[in-house]
Amino acid sequence: MTTQSAKELFIQGVTHDGKIFRPSDWAERLAGVMSQFRPGGPKPGSHLSYSPWCFPTSISTTYGEVKCVVINRDLRAAEPMAWDFVTNFAKDNNLQVVEACSLP
Repeated sequence: MTTQSAKELFIQGVTHDGKIFRPSDWAERLAGVMSQFRPGGPKPGSHLSYSPWCFPTSISTTYGEVKCVVINRDLRAAEPMAWDFVTNFAKDNNLQVVEACSLP
């Protein structure tokens, strides 16, 4: 599913069948669950912000705005079970995954 060339994976809110994934706040929910996984481990209040290893975003496509969750490959090295959780979430829900790198 993944190669080592890209720094990040984008889990897109579109299924392989082209349907928009619901609920509409799925990206925020998934990133919220992953908020504790961050460099240096969880700290008091870290649940109030997204992890730099897993955060929601949206991208513009020919289909309009698509919600995504960006997963940094550093998560895999630091927390393999967390990496498996998010990648299996994408597989289980038939979501499109693209390897890329986000730009600032």
